[in-house]
Amino acid sequence: MENFKDIINGEKPVLVDFFATWCGPCKAMTPVIESLGKELQGQARVLKIDIDKNEMLAGQYGIQSVPTFIIFKKGEAVWRQSGVMDKSALEQQIRSFA
Repeated sequence: MENFKDIINGEKPVLVDFFATWCGPCKAMTPVIESLGKELQGQARVLKIDIDKNEMLAGQYGIQSVPTFIIFKKGEAVWRQSGVMDKSALEQQIRSFA
């Protein structure tokens, strides 16, 4: 099984969605994130990280509000934004690092 560090250190960009199950905006973004994961298969990876189940990881990346999206490229956080986002804007960001 791959761990988080292995995944974000890969060649392909990785979109990480830091979310919480109790968060309304996070629930609204779920279909968008799932759709992007399917559409970008082979070009980028998409991960969802539940901040309540992964408190250390959320703390390590300074997650203070959810949803927070971070794009990693070769282990480095290259882009970050919090809050609900338009699918096309999010897709454009990921593709810019592919």
